[in-house]
Amino acid sequence: MTALWILLAAFAAFIAVLLIRAAAFQPAKEAPVAQASYPMDEAAATARFQELIRFRTISHMDESMEDAEEFTKLQAYLTTAYPNVTATCPREIIGRRGMLYRWAGKSSDKPSVLMAHYDVVPVEEAEWQEPPFSGTIKDGELWGRGTLDTKGTMHGILEAAELLIAQGFQPENDVYFAFGGDEEIFGGDAPAIVAELQKRGIQPAFVLDEGGAIVENVFPGVKKPAAVIGIAEKGAICVDVIAKGKGGHASAPPASQAMGRLGRALHRLETKAMPFTLTKPALEMFDVMGRESTFLFKLIFANLWCFGPVLNLICKKSGGELNALVRTTCALTMAQGSKAYNVLPTQVTAGVNLRLICGDTIEDAMARMGKIIDDDSISLEFVSGENASRISQTGDEAWNRLDEAISAAYPGVIVSPYLMLAGSDSRHYSKICDHVFRFSGMPLSKEQRGLIHNANERIPLSLIKGTVTFFAAVLERC
Repeated sequence: MTALWILLAAFAAFIAVLLIRAAAFQPAKEAPVAQASYPMDEAAATARFQELIRFRTISHMDESMEDAEEFTKLQAYLTTAYPNVTATCPREIIGRRGMLYRWAGKSSDKPSVLMAHYDVVPVEEAEWQEPPFSGTIKDGELWGRGTLDTKGTMHGILEAAELLIAQGFQPENDVYFAFGGDEEIFGGDAPAIVAELQKRGIQPAFVLDEGGAIVENVFPGVKKPAAVIGIAEKGAICVDVIAKGKGGHASAPPASQAMGRLGRALHRLETKAMPFTLTKPALEMFDVMGRESTFLFKLIFANLWCFGPVLNLICKKSGGELNALVRTTCALTMAQGSKAYNVLPTQVTAGVNLRLICGDTIEDAMARMGKIIDDDSISLEFVSGENASRISQTGDEAWNRLDEAISAAYPGVIVSPYLMLAGSDSRHYSKICDHVFRFSGMPLSKEQRGLIHNANERIPLSLIKGTVTFFAAVLERC
């Protein structure tokens, strides 16, 4: 009986510890930040944005399919659209069509780099409600390829610099604007710019690129808008899953067919999750966002040492962005077999895309795929890709600078680290900077985020001023 009472007392103490930790799991107190406000001619800024959209700067793996003149015309347009920037910030073309501006500060000790890319992905014009390169304004929105990804970011940076220069502002430290023209095809502009900075002995103290946004309803139990800043991005690899078989007439199929074996292999990859992994970006996000959540979720995130398996189950069942934060994911994207209904293929191939969690390597992921498939007749062939980026530091001067700029432009939002699930040119800067952040500077709904790389990409005109205000607040802190 005594042992039972001891067990009950221990269990009660255990529950008490969980509840006390959850009750103490409260948001950190933030120092107040004055709201930023800048004089801005919104109509003129919108007109310049429209012009940027009208350049058909579509990048292709096959250069012969590109219209090089469109890129050149956009570069020329910037010189007249932003005369203050042109006069104050010398520009160089680096790589095939990368643009690097330098805005001299009072010091060169802690330079910053603000990034964007001005190439865009191809379009299927028949799928669009408005012409994708018309810069049409309809129902309070600017339509066009690149409005979100990422001519909107480039526009915000240049508009902010133009108005600050007009006010006589000079940054404390040098600022570089790095605009790539081939990000969508994993091109060489960004690596060329990074190599040139290295050659000149320039080591940025702060890099800001596309990535996170101000989002709502993406974290369990949190209703407030949150600015999520990517402090790392997952790796991405393409792998072919291959099954070979005996070809011939489809009238007499063998007992074991290549397509069937490939299908079983793909089913195993789909249903068998990669290991649950809590990285620094995810842990910091859970810490910040968990404190803003309901008590039930506070109980989980304040006690991950206990509820890690519960979180793992929640993530696996929910799938999507939350699941991708905590594991390497495998997307089944391509398949090819016979070219005729009545011909057995001698080889069938499926293309899969893995997004590698920080710390997972290409070799580890492919070895794990082989174990999951568990079929010696199936082979794996690495096609392309790279590991996850380095993880940037948080909680220091560079992070606080970005935190303050967000709070100045968008008062009251939560500011949180996160792991960027997609890729960007910023990964190249991780070689030369410990503070590479991925945040696009605007609020985006789930529907708007879904328009990136999709038909009918567009941006509400109401977001333009806030985006410019955000980048101006960043520049004032450089």
